[in-house]
Amino acid sequence: MTFVVTESCIRCKYTDCVDVCPTDAFREGPNFLVIAPDDCIDCGVCVPECPVQAIYAGEDVPPDQQDFTALNAELAQQWKPITRTKPALPDADAWAAVAAKRDLLQR
Repeated sequence: MTFVVTESCIRCKYTDCVDVCPTDAFREGPNFLVIAPDDCIDCGVCVPECPVQAIYAGEDVPPDQQDFTALNAELAQQWKPITRTKPALPDADAWAAVAAKRDLLQR
């Protein structure tokens, strides 16, 4: 089972998780990151690096976030890898506490 980036990442896109990934499994979209399931080795080192607790082991994804498992797989095929930390989005701190952001995901 792979790790999954969930809704908390939308409009924040902190990239602390990227530097610690040993397989470069992260992919970058305009305002969200995903994990490529075929590249993830289930090591979990990215989980504690996420300041908004957006990353879960596949079996631990909250019920209301289950659709993000398929979304990560879909978008990972479309988006380019990100292998180095970049600055978060300019208003990331303001969006970090916002819970309902699905409709703001940019593909």
